[in-house]
Amino acid sequence: MNVDEVSALAARVREEIGKAIVGQTETVDLLLTALFARGHVLLEGAPGTAKTFLAQCFARTLDLDFGRVQFTPDLMPADIVGANLFNFQTSTFTLNPGPVFCDLLLADEINRTPPKTQAALLEAMQERAVTIDGETYRLPDRFMVIATQNPIEQQGVYPLPEAQLDRFLFKHLMGYPSADEEKRIVAGHGARFGTPRPEAWGIEPNVDHARLAEAIAVVEAVPMVGDVVDYVVALVRATREAPDLESGASPRAAAMLAGAARARAALDGRDYVLPDDVKALAPAVLRHRVILSAAAEIEGRPVESVIQRLIDEIGAPR
Repeated sequence: MNVDEVSALAARVREEIGKAIVGQTETVDLLLTALFARGHVLLEGAPGTAKTFLAQCFARTLDLDFGRVQFTPDLMPADIVGANLFNFQTSTFTLNPGPVFCDLLLADEINRTPPKTQAALLEAMQERAVTIDGETYRLPDRFMVIATQNPIEQQGVYPLPEAQLDRFLFKHLMGYPSADEEKRIVAGHGARFGTPRPEAWGIEPNVDHARLAEAIAVVEAVPMVGDVVDYVVALVRATREAPDLESGASPRAAAMLAGAARARAALDGRDYVLPDDVKALAPAVLRHRVILSAAAEIEGRPVESVIQRLIDEIGAPR
């Protein structure tokens, strides 16, 4: 497989998802980028913006084993990773695996559960493994988390800890559709009650696991020249020195931004990374990894404007 085939594969996925999802092209592209970069995505948006249904359609199209956890205030870590249960017939403990044992895990409304339970995903997201009673169990190499959350100003939510946020490659803000898109949604979905399953919209698996593994290998092999590496590092280091930011992004952010830029290049059919790839992905990679200063918060400056100013100030290689 080469980058042209990766780009064609992505086009088929977009077309298949488009059978049920109206608009959200940027969201689908970020999900594909994260999948090929072996990252995870946090989707933030108001209820009813198709976050959950989009994740289901994405998993169906890519033939990924889908798992879902509805996060609630009383959810326990064992409800996610599983637990060893005693079998009285054999007098032994048997693993009862949790929903995390899948290819794509939807962590629905992740900010409605306390940080202790949120932290149950840390090892799975970072190492693609879980440890239960001292024994480590591997998850699939293609394991991916798509988490959703409602805007933090709504009641009954818990802010995600910085360590948890840092495991997400992207944080994407899902807005409302345009007027034309909303008309298409009402016309297509208005006659159906509840949320139908993706297969009801004719969505079928379009990519097998072998082809997906080949695509990921192609992405990992996309080279990045020294000037673009320097640009990534300069941009991330600038977040640590910006007066409007109390805390900047970590070296992990720089490595993840580079990996995402490689994936974006391959999705575009290129075997080289452009500075524009870095610019386009930087807001989604950085917005959840930096903390505004008290002065910036008081003045009401959004974190996106601070990041965009840094992008504008740091000279990109030509």
